[in-house]
Amino acid sequence: MGNTFGKLFQIHTYGESHGPALGVVIDGCPAGLTIDEAFIQSELDRRKPGQSKITTQRKEADEFEIVSGVFEGKTTGTPISIIIRNKDQKSKDYSHIADKFRPSHADYTFHTKYGVRDYRGGGRSSARETVARVAAGAIAKLLLKHYGVSCQAYVSQVGSLQLQKNYTELNLATAEENIVRCPDSATASAMIELIDETRKNRDTIGGIVTGVIQGVPAGLGEPVFDKLHAELGKAMLSINAVKGFEYGSGFEGVKMKGSEHNDAFYTENDHVKTKTNYSGGIQGGISNGEDIYFNVAFKPVATIMQDQESINEAGETVVVSGKGRHDPCVVPRAVPIVEAMSALVIADYLLISRSNRLN
Repeated sequence: MGNTFGKLFQIHTYGESHGPALGVVIDGCPAGLTIDEAFIQSELDRRKPGQSKITTQRKEADEFEIVSGVFEGKTTGTPISIIIRNKDQKSKDYSHIADKFRPSHADYTFHTKYGVRDYRGGGRSSARETVARVAAGAIAKLLLKHYGVSCQAYVSQVGSLQLQKNYTELNLATAEENIVRCPDSATASAMIELIDETRKNRDTIGGIVTGVIQGVPAGLGEPVFDKLHAELGKAMLSINAVKGFEYGSGFEGVKMKGSEHNDAFYTENDHVKTKTNYSGGIQGGISNGEDIYFNVAFKPVATIMQDQESINEAGETVVVSGKGRHDPCVVPRAVPIVEAMSALVIADYLLISRSNRLN
């Protein structure tokens, strides 16, 4: 339980931060899909640690191996298993918190739930776990490319420093041209400076990743409990450190009147479109063919290089000292994770849509 995501395009992930390896089994991927291994590696490279001065300095190549489900470069329709081996664990960095509960971590809750926990880097609760999601998401992206669907994300806010442009005003491809993954060079420079200053002060800072899914056909999603935006929300809220999700007009929409917020329909070249897109591409839980866009809020990383008061397993007051290698701000490396989870949701719903009608 809790390690499986999706219904028809389903993934099951495994592994811990400081264990020998992490991996994913993908079930339900259609046969005949060409697997571009260079693309999968490039996606993992975008997420891997040690990329720049504003990310953790843990050094992992995150090289993957496909051990089943692919033959002569194409999927066979059987489960695809991918493994990524850990190379740069420094478990001794965590021996000092073997019996201590770090503030705002999953230490206490894991201990309460299971009665035992892997304290080395947080074990299964570590964001290192997301490497398996990105590997699976790369396969999902290859499937979506077949249908003309793209999933892109970028950093739109760090702390109180916010990008003052809508995604429609930006060239999202330029997000990869800087280490913070913001598609506006001036804002990116300010964000990098803020993160680096925070790191030098032995602290952390949060931010927002904006996601954009384009090319989604109308009709994806279910009308009640499995609404498309509900599944996207679940996917994003399952990512480590995420504290909020909004799509379309989101919380800003409450400031508008219905006459302002309604998306009027019209036809263009026999295609149904809307004049505005405050709905964020989803109405009644079902895609309407417009762009799906959303924001994902990430809290400041809980591990800070400062002493903090807490308790241990015996309930005694202790001081927890921050050690190890950690991101001062998670959002630059979260961009490919947000994209991966988006792709997994849309791939799943595309396959489900094929079973909704006779034609």
